This record gives sequence, structure tokens and C-alpha cells, in this order.
Amino acid sequence: MTLTAGIGAASEATAEPAARPRRDLRLVPAALAVWGGALAGLQWGWQAAVAVGAVSVVAGVLAGVHARRRRSVGVAAAATALGVCGVLVLAPLSVRVHAVGEDPLRAVAADGGDVRMRAEVRERPRPLRDDGYGGRRGGIRSVLVPVDVVSIGNGDRDTGAGAVAGAPSGGTDGSISSTGRVLLIGPAGEWAGLLPGQQVSAAVSLAPARPGDMTVAVGYVRGPPEQVGAPSWWQRSADMVRTALRDVSGVLGDEEAGLLPGLVVGDTGGQSPRVEEEFLDAGLSHLTAVSGSNVAIVCGAVLLLARAVRVGPRVSAGAAGLALAGFVMLVGYEPSVLRAAVMGALGLAALVLGRRRSAVPALAVAVCGLILADPAMATSMGFALSVVATAGLIFLAPRWAAALAARRVPPGIAEALAVPVAAFVATAPVIAGMAGEVSVVSVAANLLAAPVVAPITVLGVAAAALAVPSPAAAEVLVHFAGPGVSWLVFVAREAAAVPGAVVSWPAGWWGGLGAAGVAVGAVAALRYRKARVAVAVAVTGTLVVTVPPRLIAPAWPPVGWAVVACDVGQGDGIVLATGKPGRAVVVDAGPDPRAIDRCLDRLAVERIPLLVLSHLHADHVGGLSAVFDGRTVGAVGVGQGRTPSWAWRAVLDEARANRVPVVELTVGEQVRWDELTLDVLGPHYVAPAAREEVGDGTEHAESSADGTAINDASVVVRASTPAGRVLLAGDVELAAQSDLLARGASVEAEILKVPHHGSRHTHHEFLTAVRARIALVSVGADNTHGHPNDEIMRVLRGDGALITRTDEGGDIAIVPGPEDDGAGGPHVVRRGPDRR
Repeated sequence: MTLTAGIGAASEATAEPAARPRRDLRLVPAALAVWGGALAGLQWGWQAAVAVGAVSVVAGVLAGVHARRRRSVGVAAAATALGVCGVLVLAPLSVRVHAVGEDPLRAVAADGGDVRMRAEVRERPRPLRDDGYGGRRGGIRSVLVPVDVVSIGNGDRDTGAGAVAGAPSGGTDGSISSTGRVLLIGPAGEWAGLLPGQQVSAAVSLAPARPGDMTVAVGYVRGPPEQVGAPSWWQRSADMVRTALRDVSGVLGDEEAGLLPGLVVGDTGGQSPRVEEEFLDAGLSHLTAVSGSNVAIVCGAVLLLARAVRVGPRVSAGAAGLALAGFVMLVGYEPSVLRAAVMGALGLAALVLGRRRSAVPALAVAVCGLILADPAMATSMGFALSVVATAGLIFLAPRWAAALAARRVPPGIAEALAVPVAAFVATAPVIAGMAGEVSVVSVAANLLAAPVVAPITVLGVAAAALAVPSPAAAEVLVHFAGPGVSWLVFVAREAAAVPGAVVSWPAGWWGGLGAAGVAVGAVAALRYRKARVAVAVAVTGTLVVTVPPRLIAPAWPPVGWAVVACDVGQGDGIVLATGKPGRAVVVDAGPDPRAIDRCLDRLAVERIPLLVLSHLHADHVGGLSAVFDGRTVGAVGVGQGRTPSWAWRAVLDEARANRVPVVELTVGEQVRWDELTLDVLGPHYVAPAAREEVGDGTEHAESSADGTAINDASVVVRASTPAGRVLLAGDVELAAQSDLLARGASVEAEILKVPHHGSRHTHHEFLTAVRARIALVSVGADNTHGHPNDEIMRVLRGDGALITRTDEGGDIAIVPGPEDDGAGGPHVVRRGPDRR
């Protein structure tokens, strides 16, 4: 919510419910022309921007002529604005888009060239979370650094313009000249501390940028930045305040301490991956993306304080303007922040001039000004969400609040109900089209979160202001904000845990248009009887088709389950019943803490005598912390592998924090429980690359060969259960499989957890030697690794195995077959995917 929308529009809804104000829409066509021209130019080339600009100019002229004949002042103003903006789209906007498209650095990037670059940092580095096998799930190993090119060198330490091997000619001396934007990807430890405005030099390996953006290339840097320039005094001051806020937030719990800076200034670097994903699923992620709501709260608090001391409107607006400038300086130049700042400044100007009902013109001016200043905002998801959310709050929220008030709902409650619903309806189509999913719990979660957002923001900003001069006072304010932050974590966690909280939706333009149609239909159904009938028929038909299969689906978990392959996405999480209620052995924890936690909750597992980590790749240990959450763990069993080093340290730290021993499982070892026996079959050999330990805190730079070595270091165990023998082979690949066969290991089993998610790096002879009747494939839907491999699946089917996949069946349970079952052997029960 912007300052204008949040204060002006809400007051209109409550103060004048009987006389609905007319909106000033004269600048809307001009804003759409600018946005459409930039979007068309970036998506389809500068010629498309020229076409949009030309059409806008012609439309403006024709509308102006028509308005002059009809003597319509409003239409004439709209036509003039449209024509002027059409000219601005023709030039300079299309000229800038053309320059980006023809930037010489694009050709160098297309050839994968290496250059030495001098560049100026545009924005604060953003953390890049690594979800790969060797990467730290939720950890930060790299950062994204948007920069503007200052000059291109020839690979020497000199940063002046020079020749670049293989580069196209951009000047008379064979050098190239570029001032385009580049997105650098560099090591977090060395690049995360840069500030906007600093100039740096680095050797950069270029790659093509994604289409539809102002970025001309993506650059990869391996070493630290060189010749780093000094940042401005105010950037240093803002960074000092952000760092101090992170420090004083440490008085809260780990999750709350990482979340508070994100809620206040958008600093999400310390945010827990689990909380981040839960906020996304619950539809609360906008709270950590500083936008108009934060601006409205900060400026609104200043205005209320000024009113309390009986200061005039001009002085109040001036004080709020200073607070706005300081807040934007503290947060940074994100697109949504800039839009919110412009809207806030326009709203304050309207307050000074006495024009409080200028929300729509202010939004239109903000859109035009910001896109003309930076056409890249036209394709920014954050910018689009911010604009449509504001539009929803301007056009929908006041009417819905007034309608609720007319039905005797108290005004404050009416606004609290109308605002999140309006924001959800407005933004859902954009989210659906861009993200391919919709959070169906968003409205409820935002209603529950709304009461604490403003107090947290005000207390957090005040704490940030005091964090440098008086950390003790800042900590007191943080303590006051703590319960509200904990409440947000609780709301997000419970909302994200609701079955079907996130619904998959077709991505892209058609998905967005389809979601918009659904939203319009829902709004129409609330207003028109015929629309309600049509919607009721559609909903009834959908329920008739979808509900019966769910009603007849088997209860979960099935009685007597022996093995469950949890649907943890692209990773492994296997649960083995020990024969006593609430007790089970867990093999691997998957990449996502939420997924393994929910699976164990569904199985009512409270005690885990042994947690086996087959190896230390992120898709097997990423959810480790969740296994300990609320459960008793007897020991953590590992193999001989110690890489990746960050994962090994994380295992040791987690075990130490929970006072659980870490034991190494050796070949030939056997562990028994009531109805479960584990026999360790491998590995017999672990390559040095997988044994390496890094004790100085540095990261181990893995090559693809090291990744294979780590996979081949997987602990291989065979579990004897009431449902049959289960071979759990981790991610072993060709060498380790051959070694098992050569050493005569007894790998035969009725159930096979297919190695490495069905990777092509699997011997046919190994699969045949297992002679499995059931093949469990733990794999993520639509994964980018090509898992499972079609040829491997054909071999398993040819050997007579029933293939079950977690991406298709969700959690998969194996239960013993009935004694009188003629077929004999284990049975498969699928829970069904959550469609998350």
C-alpha cells in the first residue's frame, strides 16, 4: 500500500461511503503507453517500441481533435498526455532500447569471451542460493552484482580500453566501447560487501544475458574485485546502519533475527531458507520486499507524530519527506522501492497542495517517470506486483470496505478485510503467470499478519536509527518487536503447512490471463446474480471431478507401513519403521527442511534411533535441521566422505547443538531393531577428493570429478523389513556399483531405492543383480537434471520391476503383502503429490 493509497484511499472509503468519488483516469493511457512501449521494445526489439510510440502519438492526436470538437477538457488533457508520452517512447526510450540491443559487448558474450572490466556497482549484491548437488541448500556461495560498464580492457591489469581477443570492432583502434549493464556473479565472501557507486575491476568470463532485459551480458568472476573505489559517505553510513541492525537483531531467536532486517530494510541475507520458502508459500514474501507498504508506514508514523504535536501540514509533509529520503537511502534502489518513493513524494506533495485524492494520477506519473528513467523496470516482477497491488488498493479496497461497512462491519475491520483481499485479487494473475503457482492461503495469512506489520516496521526503523549511537536502546526496541516477528513466523509456517496451500498454475502470458479471468469471474460473482450462478456451476463441476478420488484415496499412512519414500523434491528422504509406534530410522533428509519435516509429521515419527546420511550433497542433507525439530535422535550415521566441507561442518554443528553423537558406518556393520535390520554393504573405497576436510573455514571448490567421487562415497545399506529387503544405494555411480559387484556384495533385494534418482550413470548389470520387484525413484518434478533416465527406466521394467516415482505419486509407502495374497511380496501405496 502506498502513502496515497493507504491514507487517502482508505479515508475515502470510510469517510464518504455514500458519495463514491470519481477517479481521475486521464493519465492512465499515457502510463500504459510508456509501460507497453518499454515492454514491447525489450521483448521484441526497438522496432516494437517505435510502433507503440507511433500508435500512441496518432491516438493522442485523434483523441485531441475529437475532444476539441466536443469541448471535453478531460479528454483533451488525456490526449495531450498520451501524445507527449508517445513522443517520449519514440525518443529517448526506443533509442535506449536500440543501444542496448546493439551493444558491442553482446557479441563478445555470445562467443564466451574473457575481458577485463572496469565497472560501477548499480545495486547492493543480492545473495544467490545454490540448490545444486554440490551446493549448500539455502546457503550463500555466490552473489549477483548488477554493474554498469565503465571500460573494457584487454586482460592486462590496466583498465583502460584495449583490444579484446575475438571481439568485434567498436572503434578505430579495434577496441570495443560499452557502457551497458552486466550482471556479475561472484564469490559471496569477496563480493558481498560492495556498495552502490563503487568502481571495481575484475577479469570476467562473459555469457549471453537472458532476452527481454536491459542487461547486455552475464559475467562470471572467480577472484576478488580489484582496484575497488571508495563508496560515497551516505552509502557507507547506510551500510553501517544495516550492519548494526543485523547485530542488534541477534538478541532474538535465529529465525526471528534473520527475518527482522528483511521486514524493516529488505536485508534478507541472514534469513532462514525455511522461513523464506514458508513466506513464499503463505503469500507473505512481499513483507520482506520493501515497497509501498513500508513507505506508507514510515511516513504515516511521522505524520501521526507531527499531528500529535500539532504541527501544520507543510511542516508535517517536510518531516515525512526527510524520513522518506532517509529510508530510501537506507534500503537501496530496488525498483519497487523507487516506485514507492516516487508515489510517497507525490502523495506528500498532494498533502501540501491540499489534493488528497490524486492516487491514480500519482501512480501513473510514477510509472511513466520510473520506466522512462529505467526501461528495465517494465519487465521487473517486483515493479509489476507493486503497481498492480497499488491499483487494487485504489480501485477495489475502498469499494469493498464501504460495502462491508454498509453491512454493519466496523470500519477498521472492514478495511483490514478489504485491503489484503484486494491486494491478493490484483496480484494473483501476475504471480500465477510469472511463478506458475498461486497461494490459496494468502488472504487468510495476510489477514492474520496485518496487525503486527506496522508495529514491527516502526519499531524496526527506530531500532535501526538507534543501532549505531545506542545499541542497548536499539536492542530494547528489538525485544518489543520480537513477539510480532515470532507471530509472522508462526503464521507463515502454519499457512504453508496447509495441504494444497500452493496450487500449480500454467506459467507465462496465458497463465496470467487465465488467472486474471478467474479473478474477474470471482469479483463478478460477488456482485451479479447471473455470474454467481455460472461460477457455482463451474465450481460444482470441478468438485464432482476432483473430490471423489480424494475421498476414496487410502488413509495415510497405511497400516503396517515398513518403508516410506518421502516426496522431498529433487533429493532423498527414506523412512524405515523399526516396529515400535513413533520410532523409525531415517536415511537422508532431502534438500528442503519443510518437506522432510511434514513427511515425518504425517508418519507420526517422534523418535529416530539412527539418522543415516548417505553422503553430504545438499539434496541429501539440506533438511537435516528439520529432522531434529521436535524429535529425539539417537545418533547420526555417516560414511567416510567429508566433502563438501560446508556440509560436513553443518552436520557436526547440528549434531553438537542437539548433543547427538556422529558415528561412522563401516562395511560389514549390522544394526538391529525389533522389525528392522540394517547391513552396511559399502563403500569399500572412497576417493581422496571425497575424503578431503577443510579445517580453516574456506569452501572446497568442487569439480565435476569431485561430485562423482562424493556420489561414489555414498553409504550403501540393505534393510531387512517385514515388507522385504530394501537396498538403499544413495547416489552411487558406475565405479561404486562395479566395486560392489566385483567384491561379491549381496545386493539382491525386493525393493530398490534407485541410485542417484535414476541417473544414466547406472550399470545395467547392477540393476539386474538386485532383481528388485519394486523400484523407488526419489526425484523432483520437472527437474533440470534429466532424472530419471528413460533408458534406466526401460531396463528396470524389462527386469520386471514396478516403478514408483515421488514426483508422480508423492510419498510412497511399502507395506507387507497379506499372507493369503497369491501374488506374495510387498504392496505399494501412494499418498499422491501435494501439487506444490
